Amino acid sequence: MSEHLPTMWEEIRARGYSRRDFLKFCAWTAAFLGLESSGIGQIVHAMETKTRLPVIWLHGQECTCCSESFIRTSHPIVGDIILDHISLDYTETLQAASGFQAEKCLHDTMTKYKGKYILCFEGSIPTGNDGVYCCIAGKTMESILEETAADAKAIIAWGNCATYGCIQAAKPNPTEAKPVQKLISGKPIINVPGCPPIAEVMAGTILYMLTFDRIPALDGQGRPKTFYSRRVHDTCYRRPNYDAGLFVETFDDENAKKGYCLYKVGCRGPVTYNSCAIMKWNNGVSYPIQSGHGCLGCSELNFWDNGPFYQHLASFPGFGIESTADDIGIAIGVATATGIAAHAVSTNIRKRKLVKKEVDVSRIKNIEKEGGNQDA
Repeated sequence: MSEHLPTMWEEIRARGYSRRDFLKFCAWTAAFLGLESSGIGQIVHAMETKTRLPVIWLHGQECTCCSESFIRTSHPIVGDIILDHISLDYTETLQAASGFQAEKCLHDTMTKYKGKYILCFEGSIPTGNDGVYCCIAGKTMESILEETAADAKAIIAWGNCATYGCIQAAKPNPTEAKPVQKLISGKPIINVPGCPPIAEVMAGTILYMLTFDRIPALDGQGRPKTFYSRRVHDTCYRRPNYDAGLFVETFDDENAKKGYCLYKVGCRGPVTYNSCAIMKWNNGVSYPIQSGHGCLGCSELNFWDNGPFYQHLASFPGFGIESTADDIGIAIGVATATGIAAHAVSTNIRKRKLVKKEVDVSRIKNIEKEGGNQDA
């Protein structure tokens, strides 16, 4: 007799949640995924009929902030069901097993669910000195990643470390740290950046795959468009102050007390794509800008090397709220101060040449006009 694997709804009901709780959870999920009301029915059907996704969750070079974020989701069904019954097939940080027993869990999942499991990876991967900077059970993290990725259905890279390299890959990058996408090819990779990502964004990404049995629509950097399609700047409650030219000049000035725009003290909101301003953190209580600190751009490429955090970038007129990451690209975010200065210098030189040319033409015309008057 084949083993009966409980569906997600059966797991939820066994935990003591009511049908009302279940439907509220499905509605919450549909809203966060940006689905129409009809999408609620699809989520309900999926969770009533499908068993949990087998997931292997690995940790490379990181501070475990992604796991810390995930387990602190404000929705209990996510914490009880998604974590306990999806992510804990194998995860070094949270599983009860250890040592040889833990390694057996890993290989049993890879064998039993070959081609069906999701590989979640948190942290960057050191490649310098043959990868000795991060080893588990006598294996380098790079070899573990390659082994587990080989038969994975898809890979989710959690946080800036796994998606872009983060601080470990910042200059001078002594361990030669690299993100997942630089080492693995031929597999669907979903990048969920942030330092850390929002817990509900992480849960929503997994639930989308459970519901629709496919990866979500991704932008040019491999990020789910549902959560990374708009700039923090476009949905920020301080945006009217930016448009009105009302800025905080120093963190302790009167403008800071009035809640003016933080752009001049380094806010990276205009070049950062994330859902912080909409979903917020800690059950929707707040997010960095609301707390009085500018956005650091932690969901963007090279955010550790993109210049001092408290030095603002060039202004961005012309990029409206309809702009997306694919439209603008990442060029603005990674522009160096030298590049910006060079552009400004070349623009000024070009303008001066045009002005000089206009002045010279105007002077010639005046001379010709005066000469004509004298001949007359």
